[in-house]
Amino acid sequence: MKVLIAATPLTGHVNPLLAIGRLLLERGDEVTFITDPSFSRKVEAAGLAFVPYDDNGSASYLEPNLPPGPERWTHEFERRFIALMPMQAALLRELIAETSPDVIVAGSMFLGVLPLLLGDAPRPPIAVLNTSFLFLDRPDGAPIGIGLPPPRDEAEQAHSAGLKTIMDTAFVGPVRALADARLSSLGLPPLPASLTHSIVVLPDVFLQPSVPEFEYDYGELPKNLRFVGLLPSGPAKIPLPDWWSELDPAKPTVLVTQGTLANSDFGQLVEPALLALAERTDINVVATAGGRPVDEVHLALPANARISSYLPFDTVLSQVDLLVTNGGYGSVSQALAAGVPLVSAGLTEDKAEVAARIGWSGVGINLATNTPTVEALRDAIGRVLSEPGFKARASEFADAFRELDARREILSALDDLVAADRAIKPAAATEFRQEA
Repeated sequence: MKVLIAATPLTGHVNPLLAIGRLLLERGDEVTFITDPSFSRKVEAAGLAFVPYDDNGSASYLEPNLPPGPERWTHEFERRFIALMPMQAALLRELIAETSPDVIVAGSMFLGVLPLLLGDAPRPPIAVLNTSFLFLDRPDGAPIGIGLPPPRDEAEQAHSAGLKTIMDTAFVGPVRALADARLSSLGLPPLPASLTHSIVVLPDVFLQPSVPEFEYDYGELPKNLRFVGLLPSGPAKIPLPDWWSELDPAKPTVLVTQGTLANSDFGQLVEPALLALAERTDINVVATAGGRPVDEVHLALPANARISSYLPFDTVLSQVDLLVTNGGYGSVSQALAAGVPLVSAGLTEDKAEVAARIGWSGVGINLATNTPTVEALRDAIGRVLSEPGFKARASEFADAFRELDARREILSALDDLVAADRAIKPAAATEFRQEA
């Protein structure tokens, strides 16, 4: 089988799609991977054929001239994802013509697949892998993006509906209009719903790398949606730091991370978390800088703390009792699959929604801020470590993840798409010959 994979050039988007690429390569499929040249070494190290497209830094763009708010978010969303849609679609069509892939697998923010899905031109089946929470429009009337859990009563529902009206006017509507304008310039019809909802319902299959227990009740789900569990990690290439063996196994271990994207200021979470636990001599505290130099953490390390630029989560989480995180979807999923409860403090990108699900599901505490205080972190960490309900709930999630074999679920979904497409094309050719 020939597979074309397309990824937005962000670590949290590329890595999940590389995981799928490795699964396909292991069983003998031919895989070509499209993303920005900055990821070429990573793709080629996985053994995949690489085709570059120049993102010009769009995916990580931050608007410097506007304060946080809907106008800034809209501008950033357009620059990061929507503006690239025509170029990405043209590249996909070029590669379809040159290589005749049996299936395309794209990340959920690689919007170049939308023109193919909305157009009439022949195309291979398209699967989309989500790299975030399930962003369907919510039947309870709440907006998505700002981190509201399901309303508990009529007053909360009315409040959510009011906020949704504001968000639709200030952000959701303008983003959809920008996407529709790009599609119109390509001679294509508009989106059938909001942009995020359309990303879910338009592909031939939409792969959600999680378990249903981490999502709200959306009622009847789209037929193309498949929960696939935790994506397999790649071969371990990050060794444990030398100090890991010095940790006291009799003490609980708290892991602190700001992820790989929203980590330009460790004063937001890593530093206050280290300070919050500085006097806890009964705890091992370990932190990761998400690939940045550790000297960018401007704090003298407390005696009970250790830090590394990177830590291999797939290796260390089995030895961790609590993850303190800004809410990156991938690391949260890894923690839950390992049965590790969480304390979350982050509102950027999709993190408000991920954090809201952490609090709502009972697997941890959502501090609902980018800049938690030392006192708030100390209290939340103390609660999660001392109250057994958080660990018990996280263990239930680990059981749910174990029931879903991601390799089986993903490969069977792609195989089903290709088989159905191959069955349709001969039938269509036969019908055409008979009509002729």
